[in-house]
Amino acid sequence: MLRFIARNIVKFVLLMLAVSLVTFVLVSVSPIDPVQANVGQAAYVNMSEAKRAQLAEYWGANTPLWERYASWLAAAAQGDLGTSLRYNAPVADVIAARALNSLALMATAWVASGVLGFALGILAGANRGRLVDRVVKGYCFLLASVPTFWLGLVFLIVFSVWLGWFPFGFSVPIGVAASDVTLADALRHLALPALTLSVTGVANIALHTREKTIDVLESDYVRFARARGLGTWGALRHHGLRNLALPALTLQFASISEIFGGSVLVEQVFSYPGLGQAAVTAGLGGDVALLAGIAVLSAAFVFGGNLVANVLYGAVDPRIRRGEGSGAHA
Repeated sequence: MLRFIARNIVKFVLLMLAVSLVTFVLVSVSPIDPVQANVGQAAYVNMSEAKRAQLAEYWGANTPLWERYASWLAAAAQGDLGTSLRYNAPVADVIAARALNSLALMATAWVASGVLGFALGILAGANRGRLVDRVVKGYCFLLASVPTFWLGLVFLIVFSVWLGWFPFGFSVPIGVAASDVTLADALRHLALPALTLSVTGVANIALHTREKTIDVLESDYVRFARARGLGTWGALRHHGLRNLALPALTLQFASISEIFGGSVLVEQVFSYPGLGQAAVTAGLGGDVALLAGIAVLSAAFVFGGNLVANVLYGAVDPRIRRGEGSGAHA
């Protein structure tokens, strides 16, 4: 256990260093001039050279990459992620203000996509070759090839413009004070972005679960159970769910990175004020401190999801723990 913990701590630290360094390098080689991007083209043209130099120094545009990264890393090691020049606030405060919106969006989409994908996969596998199987496969293949932002635009047109079931965007009603926003208002604004994000994550889990369901139904122990009088659904419920849940659970936690990446596009389409929208704003404005903070947080989020998947994998199937123990002992 100590070896497992130490190994993952080392992996986590190396990952954080790599992600933050790559973020600083990408921003430094970007053609975006942070001064021009944030003051506007017209103001930049009419600005004096002295004022440009002053703003460039303020944004750190002329500071060497390694010096900026070393300064940021030393401060980050003490819990200070720097100041977002785009929002004129500490990076930690900007992330904290938007993290709840993003976490609510991703958690809702993550749970919905896992449950729906698992159910559709079992339904298709249990009805292999029938109409319902063909419908589920066609649905999954179609969704797997549809870009998230395009699907978001279609949902926005259909459900918000044509039908008027959902608001056009944002996380709260426009013009309403924060103290007056109810839980129903927040859920209503969350519903359509979460639906868009969850639909795109269904295909992978559904198709994989379908194949595993077919394998389980063709296994000897399920055939024996059916020979004893159990129906297809009874055999799956009593003898196949654990074998089906194990790979689905692993895929579900591994899909956290896809959910996070998709949330950036969804937040842009729906003007949803979350971390994804803040990351785009930081990237377009050359706000390296904010972009690095969000990148490190997202990498930690994905790393935690994969770690939980590995732990739960061993909890669901104890043979894996015994196998690891035997290998370590040997």
